[in-house]
Amino acid sequence: MPVHPELVEARQRAARHAPFLAAAMERAPDLADRLQEEGLDAALDHVRKLGSEGPVAEALRRRKSGLALVLALADLAGLVGVDRVTRILSDFADQALDAALADIIARRTPGAEPRGFAVIALGKHGGQELNYSSDIDPIFIYDPMTLPCRPREDAADAAQRIARQLIDTMSQRDGNGYVFRMDLRLRPAAEVTPLAIPVDAALSHYESQALTWEQAAFIRSRAAAGDRVLGDYFMEALRPFIWRRSLDFGTIDEIAALTRQIRDHYNKGQTLGPGFDLKRGRGGIREVEFFTQAHQLIHGGRNPALRVRSTLDALGALEDQGIIPGHEARLLAGHYRTLRTFEHRLQMVDDQQTHSLPVDAPALDNVARLHGMADGAAMIAALQPVTRDVATVYDALIASQRGQGDEAAVPLSNDPELLAEALDRAGFDQPNKLAERVQGWRGGAVRALRTAAGRKAFEEVLPALLAAFADAPDQAAALNRFDDLLRQLPSTVNVFRLLQARPALMQTLVDILSHAPVLAESLARRGDLLDGLIDASAYDLVGSVEQIAERLAREEPGDDYQQRLDAVRVRVGEMRFALGVQLIEGRHDPVAIAGGYARVAEAAICRLADCAISEFIAVHGRMPDSEPVILALGRLGGGALTHASDLDLIFLFSGEIGLESDGRRPLGSTQYYNRLAQRIIAALSVPTAAGALYEVDTRLRPNGAQGLLAVSFASFAEYQRDQAWTWEHMALCRARVVYGSQESRARLEAIIGDVLNTPRDTADVRAAALKMREDIAAHKKPLGPLDVKLLPGGLVDLEFIVHTLQLTHGVGFRPDLRQAIDALIAAGLADAALAEAHDLMTRLLVALRLVAPDCSEPPPASQVLVARACGCGSWPELLTAVDCARASVQTAWQHLFGASAPATSA
Repeated sequence: MPVHPELVEARQRAARHAPFLAAAMERAPDLADRLQEEGLDAALDHVRKLGSEGPVAEALRRRKSGLALVLALADLAGLVGVDRVTRILSDFADQALDAALADIIARRTPGAEPRGFAVIALGKHGGQELNYSSDIDPIFIYDPMTLPCRPREDAADAAQRIARQLIDTMSQRDGNGYVFRMDLRLRPAAEVTPLAIPVDAALSHYESQALTWEQAAFIRSRAAAGDRVLGDYFMEALRPFIWRRSLDFGTIDEIAALTRQIRDHYNKGQTLGPGFDLKRGRGGIREVEFFTQAHQLIHGGRNPALRVRSTLDALGALEDQGIIPGHEARLLAGHYRTLRTFEHRLQMVDDQQTHSLPVDAPALDNVARLHGMADGAAMIAALQPVTRDVATVYDALIASQRGQGDEAAVPLSNDPELLAEALDRAGFDQPNKLAERVQGWRGGAVRALRTAAGRKAFEEVLPALLAAFADAPDQAAALNRFDDLLRQLPSTVNVFRLLQARPALMQTLVDILSHAPVLAESLARRGDLLDGLIDASAYDLVGSVEQIAERLAREEPGDDYQQRLDAVRVRVGEMRFALGVQLIEGRHDPVAIAGGYARVAEAAICRLADCAISEFIAVHGRMPDSEPVILALGRLGGGALTHASDLDLIFLFSGEIGLESDGRRPLGSTQYYNRLAQRIIAALSVPTAAGALYEVDTRLRPNGAQGLLAVSFASFAEYQRDQAWTWEHMALCRARVVYGSQESRARLEAIIGDVLNTPRDTADVRAAALKMREDIAAHKKPLGPLDVKLLPGGLVDLEFIVHTLQLTHGVGFRPDLRQAIDALIAAGLADAALAEAHDLMTRLLVALRLVAPDCSEPPPASQVLVARACGCGSWPELLTAVDCARASVQTAWQHLFGASAPATSA
């Protein structure tokens, strides 16, 4: 009884419609029988043993013929999908190259190890996606120092002889066909270079002379055969060339232009039908691959998860990372499989490397019937929605790379008077002054615009950019900050190319420069911050702490400690910048953005603490039965930071005092954890080329600035129980563990809970709160007239009210201040107006930290933005609402303390 009866019908179709498969079945009828009776794995195992006693080249040809037959029949019977077919063929190509290369070296230099020669696979072989009739596109590299040579033979000559013999072994034919055709035109400067290239010469080419298409080609590259150490060295050295951290939209534009050129060449009036090219036609295989690779090039430099070779794997990664929508990724993946399947049917007929549907109607019907369809018309009907969908998705990619039209752009003359007239017509308030400024930019007043490339990129984007500035709510502020940006950036080429490729970013840039001096300063230091805004996902709130930490943990192979820290600083800077832009663009409630800032900070603490601890352990070892724990207080403890917030942290450790670490340079526990805390603080706050992240404030630790930086749980509990002031217990009301194991978190939370729930004298608590608030009023004045944090009735007064009620009633101990207020309201201890006051003033504080960091009244154009962020229709409405909020807090203060809050002035 056959294991796979469906193979009977597949064999019949192969015999009738595929001469190549029919001939293969005649040569090896036992293979088809074995497949039918024992299954695919058994047949593949038999193929691996074919010709094992004969010459290597002959054995490889027999194996390739047998493998093609087994896979084709299993494919036609529906027993194996295109993913596995292409992977098995690619794996066989690797094995064949290894076997042929080892045989060549063994015959040339008996006894020598097959070292010093490596095969780098590109194209479908590199992506492990080979067709039945694919060429393979290798690059041969060699190491002159380790390549086996004959006596008095030069290494370069030996490498060329090995390369020629390898090509002959793989491509020569006999009665069983050939192993693989080889195309070496993808090697560096193929028209002038030898077949095999010294590894250092190849690296030099890619580092200094490579063209854009070569970068794209190497997305699907790998060390496939030969000396794997050499091949892996080459690939690792090449990684920065392939995956560039800073986006070069000039490169992306070139790839988009190349894809349009290919489409135009193969689509001259061509529609789906007889003669249609499944690979290069509109909506074909190449468009799925180029769509995928373009996104990998854009994002892969920053996201190692996208550095996968297979098109299908890459589509999955792009979906997982949120780069393209899931439905789009799945649509393309399904259609890619369909297109590759029909491509395989074309190649099964006569083992030809063809991708085009036959023009002749009987031949077209023949291919369709090989697949199991009625005729060619049915096959074309099945392909119609596939190519339509792929073309639609690809059209959107091309459109995004072309950008939008220039109908709104300001025409720019080089004549100062004509330029001023054009700027006047465009609506600029001071066209003559702006014309002078533009001419200054053009004349070399800005260092970054003195190169030909810089000037060219600037001139290409300037008309549309000025049109965006003409509509800016505050032209003068925006243009002044743009001038500052130009003067501070070391290079502007990529910024302008990015704006040209993504015109929608021009408006975002103008909004930043008009309203957010803090973000403008960040952009002047790091122009690549704009790169992070190219996706719609950049305007989504950041995910959970765990998700952010996972993103921060991505690292390049071989990164050292400093490189890991810098990578975190770069990514955190990007996320904080994006959150600020979300606020300026009105995408989310400032309260939600404050939560995002806090989650980013917590994830940064987790990642940087992990890095610092790992480095510390390498020198000093581990502390037995003990671990570090980090406690957050203040706004971080409450889970709501602003863009400018510092981090209030306390460093603690579990376990006993007096133990010693087990490393090569052991330390006692107190010294161990104090030095470790210094390491973590430095990782968070020390400025580097990538910038500093946060200011860290540790003054809330036991005994303040005079105390140890890190203390044990036992010391912390004793201090809080016996020595801490009431204001320190108030600070504990917003304490939250942000680093440590679940066991240590639970222990520390229990200690804090015991402290907070200690019975207290109400009068003492109120007196201590009043005294502390008076001290703050005396020493810390409001920054400006809108400092809703420090003004009477502001957020500080609100916090004192909440903490006093918490400690005197033992209710509402939640680190999140809003949740604490809700609990107090539910207990009848506070009025609902306090919740509304908290939300409004928090929104205003978060917005002003970006728009008016000095808490002064922002420019009229920005007042609208701030009012909108706070949920108000106008600036006067917002000011009235803030006055009411402060009044409600002052009323609650008077009710609780029997006196007005301490007076302060800006």
